[in-house]
Amino acid sequence: MFDLGAYLERIGLSGTPSLAEVHRAHSTSIPFENLDPQAGLAVSLEPEALQQKMVERRRGGYCFEQNMLLAYALQELGAEVQMLLGRARLGATPGVKRARSHLLLQVTEAGRTWHADVGYGLGTLLEPLPFGAGDEHEQEGWRYRIVRDGPELVLQRIDDGAWVDLYGFPPEPVPRVDVETINWWACTHPGSMFVSGLIVASLEGDGLRRSLSDWRELELVERTPAATTRTALERHEIPAVLASRFALPGFTLDAAGRLVSES
Repeated sequence: MFDLGAYLERIGLSGTPSLAEVHRAHSTSIPFENLDPQAGLAVSLEPEALQQKMVERRRGGYCFEQNMLLAYALQELGAEVQMLLGRARLGATPGVKRARSHLLLQVTEAGRTWHADVGYGLGTLLEPLPFGAGDEHEQEGWRYRIVRDGPELVLQRIDDGAWVDLYGFPPEPVPRVDVETINWWACTHPGSMFVSGLIVASLEGDGLRRSLSDWRELELVERTPAATTRTALERHEIPAVLASRFALPGFTLDAAGRLVSES
């Protein structure tokens, strides 16, 4: 069973909040992180597992965990939720098509349909967007829009004055078995970036984005729409940075240099 009260307490809410309130509170309370796949641990999407990890233990998770947890909560609040799968485009090599390994949600509340996504790491939305191609939307200085590209819809964000693709997706719900299958690949396959590398990210209510990653080089990055600060790190500094900047204490490095939980 899903404990809605405990989830709402985790994100600082109570009662019967709206979709927009839940989305903003979730995206600014629960960090994005791939610490389990990076440590060689498979990820479960069962509600009990997500609740125990992300609510009770106050951990974060990657897109499948984040958006499945949100889906369970929104369903308990009476919304209709459909799962969709997209391909990440941000940072992709031109001509290279990535796997459709990003989970997002189509949510219907009070007769309106929304694009909800609290799990895109470096580009997570603060609040849901109207579903489908349409107008530009500003969220604490970050500007987003959804455009059509052939059979796909594409979420874009303004970066350095230009629209950049974050991910593209067919506007077609997928069954849970498809989500479970790609989640298994993403958290176990040696070719998955979530297995081979580290990414932790958080989003503040004022729009500040913070990330820790070794995908390019090991660094802590803090971004607002107006400025970016990069700080190079040594690997032994990671546990302290996780605790102080991302509210993720209790990690250490094993003999191979991988992050593992002390608990």
